[in-house]
Amino acid sequence: MQQFYHPDLHPECDFAPFDREESKHIIKVLRKKHHDQIALTDGNGKQYQGLLEVIDSKSCGVRISKVTHVPADNYQLHIAIAPTKNMDRLEWFVEKATEIGIHKITPILCQQSERKTVKTERLQKIAVSAMKQSMGAYLPKINPLTDYKKTLDSIKGFCAIAHCHKMPKTLLHQVSTLENEIHVFIGPEGDFTEEEVSYAQAKSVIPVSLGHKRLRTETAALVTCQTIALLHA
Repeated sequence: MQQFYHPDLHPECDFAPFDREESKHIIKVLRKKHHDQIALTDGNGKQYQGLLEVIDSKSCGVRISKVTHVPADNYQLHIAIAPTKNMDRLEWFVEKATEIGIHKITPILCQQSERKTVKTERLQKIAVSAMKQSMGAYLPKINPLTDYKKTLDSIKGFCAIAHCHKMPKTLLHQVSTLENEIHVFIGPEGDFTEEEVSYAQAKSVIPVSLGHKRLRTETAALVTCQTIALLHA
């Protein structure tokens, strides 16, 4: 069964109409029929099921018969990541991280960042698509591009920074097992500068390693997602 995203749903709804564009996609592209079973989510922890009601060739909605609350994860993962020069790589990360399980993503502007602009709305659309495809019920929040230090200054809770400098570091899975609120900073292709790492350490941010190999920015971020997800499984 395919899942659709409908952000305006609430448990008291008995009918959920689709807009003209989504209706056309459902009827013309997906070729759904009157009274087909349809699944929806509000992206905030609830999933809905019902029967499709086709009003005409350009308009349809779902008559809701069941509402299910999906328990939230027992952790909250926020990854602050420097956007990659090639946006396809960042978009790939957003898609895969949403499938695995992530709660917030903040693109950060670092001293060695090669990309200084990000289309937040596009990243959010990719997250919506990945949530629908993976039958998830929670849509991660995508923040606008923010300065590295400003983002770091706003953090509360466990915070780690992954970098490649030859400094003492701890493997991520050895320091985050019991934490419920987790923030991890991932740098640009040229890595964080030593000054940025020192700034983080001055704020008690923990330097971490993701293994003995040097990883691309988006790979490092995805490894972080999977590591944290498995630790809290």
